[in-house]
Amino acid sequence: MPLRPIRLPAAEPSNDLLWIMLGMAGAALRPAYGEYTMTTPPSTSSARYVGLDVHKRMIVVCIMDAAGKVISTERLSTTREAVESFAKHVLKPTDHVALEATTNCWPIAALLKPFVQSVTVSNAMATRAIAKAKVKTDKVDARVLAHLLRCNYLPPVWHPDEQTQRMRQLTGRRAALVQQRTKLRNRIHSVLHMRMIETPSQLFSTKGLEWLKNLLASGELDDDAVFMIESDLRLLESLQQEIDHFEKLLAQEAYACDQVRLLMTLPGVDMLVALALLAALGDISRFRSPREVASYLGLVPSTRQSANKCYHGPITKCGNVQARWMLIQACQHLGRNPGPLGNFFRRLKKRKNHNIAVVAAARKMAMIAFLMLRNHEPYRYAIPRTTEAKLARLRIRATGKKRKGGPGKGQKGVAKRPGGGRTIKSLDRVYAEEGLPQRKQELPPGERQMLKATGCEEFAESLASDRVVPRKSAPISC
Repeated sequence: MPLRPIRLPAAEPSNDLLWIMLGMAGAALRPAYGEYTMTTPPSTSSARYVGLDVHKRMIVVCIMDAAGKVISTERLSTTREAVESFAKHVLKPTDHVALEATTNCWPIAALLKPFVQSVTVSNAMATRAIAKAKVKTDKVDARVLAHLLRCNYLPPVWHPDEQTQRMRQLTGRRAALVQQRTKLRNRIHSVLHMRMIETPSQLFSTKGLEWLKNLLASGELDDDAVFMIESDLRLLESLQQEIDHFEKLLAQEAYACDQVRLLMTLPGVDMLVALALLAALGDISRFRSPREVASYLGLVPSTRQSANKCYHGPITKCGNVQARWMLIQACQHLGRNPGPLGNFFRRLKKRKNHNIAVVAAARKMAMIAFLMLRNHEPYRYAIPRTTEAKLARLRIRATGKKRKGGPGKGQKGVAKRPGGGRTIKSLDRVYAEEGLPQRKQELPPGERQMLKATGCEEFAESLASDRVVPRKSAPISC
């Protein structure tokens, strides 16, 4: 299709919008440039482009035609009735709607979808990078969204399905409750610290709480301290009940999801880490490579490159904060893991500090998790005992069944000689009993070379068969 130039006079209101889209201050640069020419394909469509600047209690709307002329601008409240009325009486089936990703963007997008041709939710950070100006109002923001959508410059975000949105809300609420519990515990520590009282290392364990109750009853503390601590203890008790309810529901969801059980075979990854990672990633088919997953989670280093100079800084920290934090926490104890991931962590820690090594291990674990989900394969170098225990805890939380086999309740088990041996199941046997897919028997040449270079060949061979070890000394590599 041939292109034709469109000349926009300097007094045209849309001029500033074009300079905004180019990342310039339109009002400051317009006198220097005056009249300019923009090349765009001719439009024969009657489609309109609608930009929505969504706030907590109101929405500013800008409707624009295919030529870039503003048709109307209005404001409506952020209620279901107002949005539905706007969609029925103002919008047309050929309209295209754009709004930025906010807390309430997905319910609004779901309400508008039946009434228009398309709804695009844009990446707010990328939109600000494209359209930036010193003059910023709600009307300007709505016009910019409509303009970017019309020119096909709007950076969209992936629309999560209902199940993914649900898991994001549940895992996010559970994380918020845990943060509140931590604040309450820190308040109790603060009260005791102000009274110069030394506390046990685990104050909120069973023995620690018993010590605290004895302290409150001893009369050693003043009345104000007793009142504040007892108040926080009551709040802690009710908060812990809510956390238990959430974890029970999440355990039921995790037990019914094969992907969660696959991710739990990774070292350090339990039910909550696996759920948070799946909720953040959503549909993994939208990622083309493991590196895209690491970048999506903000685990890649930032880069500043110009000419022959290149600087790599700290990680970008983009994406889901909760999933990134939980994945990093899962890698804190990789130094004791005998497999390839633990070897990678220990080698990196020799020349880097602990935090850098942990973040690098989290990046590698995210990439491995993507390959496991894409190939529907469990981790090849999991520790059998630890993996079996994790999956058993998940089963107990979700169903209450403590046994998968062996003698029933009330029946006597087979007598075992004291000081005998204990059978350590092979990893393939554990996966078969838990209903997980089997590992690949033939490893790629590159992976075999990696095992040989890192000294993990013996560990990998030990996972293939059952072993008998002394009952009182079962090593971690079992």
